Amino acid sequence: MAALFFWLWNTVGNQSTLIAEKPWGVPFTLTSQDGQPITEKAFRNGKPTALFFGFTNCPEICPTTVYELTGWMKEVDPDKSKMQAYFISIDPRRDTPEVLNKYLSNATDRITGISGDPAKVEAMARGFKVSFQKVPTDAKNPDGPEYTMNHSASVFLLDGEGRFIGTIDYKESPDVAVQKLKNLIARSS
Repeated sequence: MAALFFWLWNTVGNQSTLIAEKPWGVPFTLTSQDGQPITEKAFRNGKPTALFFGFTNCPEICPTTVYELTGWMKEVDPDKSKMQAYFISIDPRRDTPEVLNKYLSNATDRITGISGDPAKVEAMARGFKVSFQKVPTDAKNPDGPEYTMNHSASVFLLDGEGRFIGTIDYKESPDVAVQKLKNLIARSS
């Protein structure tokens, strides 16, 4: 029994270590808000990354997160040299790169929007373990153009090599969120 326990502990322990040592997510090629191709390599360039998955028609969570994340980043990285952030649209049918550019450029210069082909965006988001679902708002026309999106509301934190470090939850205390970003920057320095 002791040998089995040791084997399981050693096997599970080593697997956890291997998972933590690998970049998080899946390979992808999408489009940034400025129309340029962007891949998972953007999250593995030595700078820590904050990722948020949302959509521009979001009534509360997304604009609040963009506003709060921008403020936290200004506090922990005033000169914009230590970290980066991305807003990945889970509604690419409506959120073209041009729409994302207008949405984000009106609010921040610290967060880059990512969109692209809907199937590729979905594969990328699913590969990053993001939960989202289209929800019709017109019961008489469930396949119509009127809908909202349910989605994960956390900001995902990646180190400079793209490894998952943790999250900032929606409605997290600002002091805790700032400390998490400070820790993320320190870890990647």
